[in-house]
Amino acid sequence: MRIQNILRGVLFSVLCVHTVVFAQETRELTLDNGMKVIVRQDSRSPVVVHMIWYRVGSMDEASGTTGVAHALEHMMFKGTRKYGQGEFSKIVALYGGRDNAFTGQDYTAYFQQIPAQQLERMMELEADRMKNLLLTREDFEKEIRVVMEERRWRTDDQPFALLSEAVSASAFMAHPYRWPVIGWMNDLENMTVEDLENWYGRWYAPNNATMVVVGDVRAESVFLLAKKHFGRISAGKLQPTRPQTEPKQQGTRRVTVKAPAENPMILIAFKAPSLTDVENDSDVYALSVLAAVLDGYDNARLSARLVRENSIASDVSAYYDPLSRGPSLFVLAATPLGRTTLSVLEERMRAEISRIAKEGVSPEELERIKMQILSSQIYKRDSLRGQAMEIGVLEMLGIGYQQMDRLIEKLKAVSSDDVKSVAQRYFDDDQMTVGILDPLPPDAAE
Repeated sequence: MRIQNILRGVLFSVLCVHTVVFAQETRELTLDNGMKVIVRQDSRSPVVVHMIWYRVGSMDEASGTTGVAHALEHMMFKGTRKYGQGEFSKIVALYGGRDNAFTGQDYTAYFQQIPAQQLERMMELEADRMKNLLLTREDFEKEIRVVMEERRWRTDDQPFALLSEAVSASAFMAHPYRWPVIGWMNDLENMTVEDLENWYGRWYAPNNATMVVVGDVRAESVFLLAKKHFGRISAGKLQPTRPQTEPKQQGTRRVTVKAPAENPMILIAFKAPSLTDVENDSDVYALSVLAAVLDGYDNARLSARLVRENSIASDVSAYYDPLSRGPSLFVLAATPLGRTTLSVLEERMRAEISRIAKEGVSPEELERIKMQILSSQIYKRDSLRGQAMEIGVLEMLGIGYQQMDRLIEKLKAVSSDDVKSVAQRYFDDDQMTVGILDPLPPDAAE
């Protein structure tokens, strides 16, 4: 995105106003049973986003039951002793709202966006299924087939998804990030309703949950409602998983995936740090800026050089997210154009990083990237759900929503030398995993 100079001062001013206001209007309370409640008042419209976050995801699973976190997410909509199958979503729709859920590597979350006056009803529904979910064998056998079909059309039939899955499984040898959130198909085929019962009993408890409410509400009223509906639920006896530290990689790893596809692809992943200490983990901010230099706006380096100028790739991207409970990856991906080989494309993508390692980035380019990052924060905070997501993610990762503005300040402080330094230190062969998609004819799957 090209941002004119005349807008830059305005964006910085707006950002400063937003951060001060949001910091003042966000309050929290921890119930006696250990459940945290976080409320942010935003009265621009009579709407509220209500989210329940559980600090458990696919990384907490064990080999043999991969996908159980996501499977339970599906079953959470099947009903309780009080509300029958599908009634939860029907009630939300009746009030003109919408609801959904998602499972990640680090957490599972459920949300509703509804008129503010219906917030108590949402709390009642969520508290009910936190404690009283019905897991029947009949419902499970139907729903697990839905999950398996989801895996087929989202992963098994998608060549890039297969490639990404293979790279993760190769890059991580010990850490649970090596398996997909949806699970391996064989584990899904052999999963039982007892697996879900054990998962539900182990993790779905108020002392493993955080409620986030953003919208036209008053914090004290929300706290009273939370005590009324969730305060009566007893804390669970949580059994944390053992830490699984990824051993140091000691050489390049390469994996090839053969699947029906129109074009070959290449995906290169480098081991990179995750954010654990906001003040001292300075490299994560420089790596975030580096990713944006490579692929953060319309004329970023990778697309400008490899797609527009040299015409050796039809598309190219860079991705890095330091917000995770486990280890992170800095990922490059590309599809070659014409007769360009994947080895040439690999060399050219890495050459762009080497160029930054030698020359750094210009002040103008750095300013453009920072404004892109900062403006995206403003747009995110203009959305109720965006605010709730930001709060929830930071809480689940143990960073804390109070650090939001500090994260932005640290990004703003990144220098050209900082970017140059991480480009020199994180992209050597020993920390690299390369995935190649070798395309097969469309009828090869048959």
